[in-house]
Amino acid sequence: MRQNQPIGFFDSGWGGLSIMKTARQILPSEDFIYVADCANAPYGDRTHEFIVDRARKIARFLFESQQVKALVIACNTATAEAIDTLRKELPQALIVGVEPAVKPAVALSKKQCIGMISTTRTATSDRYRQLLKRYGQNSHILSTGCPGLMDCVEAGEFDTATTRELLHRYLDPMLEAGIDTLVLGCTHYPFLSDTISSIVGPEVTLYEPSLAVSRRLQMLLKDAHALRENHRGKECFYVSGLNEQRKSVARRLWRNATLFENLAV
Repeated sequence: MRQNQPIGFFDSGWGGLSIMKTARQILPSEDFIYVADCANAPYGDRTHEFIVDRARKIARFLFESQQVKALVIACNTATAEAIDTLRKELPQALIVGVEPAVKPAVALSKKQCIGMISTTRTATSDRYRQLLKRYGQNSHILSTGCPGLMDCVEAGEFDTATTRELLHRYLDPMLEAGIDTLVLGCTHYPFLSDTISSIVGPEVTLYEPSLAVSRRLQMLLKDAHALRENHRGKECFYVSGLNEQRKSVARRLWRNATLFENLAV
């Protein structure tokens, strides 16, 4: 592992940019390669076998073709379905995943009444059930899969009537139950934070994992003596099904996104 190798990020679409944005603040000297598997999104509607297959192919592309020194699976669903397999098959690789921020939500919720919104596959995954078992046994946690929300972000619809209608459908029952904390369990959802906050109000605190993931990545690179310094980090975006609409959404989420390549794996 060399200091000047890039770091890879991947998600089923553009949601993982919420993780990479925070990572950029913490690691300004690192080069980033982002893979958006848009042609196969949303992963939440795919089978376990399909997600693992895509994760394998993308990990191989990043580690072998792009020579990344670390991989961030910037997708809750891909983490839940594929990270254990990747770590088993690539035991020497530095792989960081993303999980719903249940631990800090439980620690800081005053009422111990917590909502968690994600894809249905994340909400029903074994990995999420284990997370609840570790941290949520003494709390009332309402977990809801939210079909359609990820698609709103991919379409650049951050505060439209359709997006608000979906959010009300998923959030109103939680508000009626009295939540004071809401975990954003999909990396796409931080891009809906303003709209979500306008619905849940200031009494409900939102939690997302980008800072924890970025700090973990920083620590692992430091321990491996692989942190890069005195360099202006740059980004490159590989996209399956690359088209102008997807480029446009990416630029709205990452303003200086200019270098796009088609992902052919």
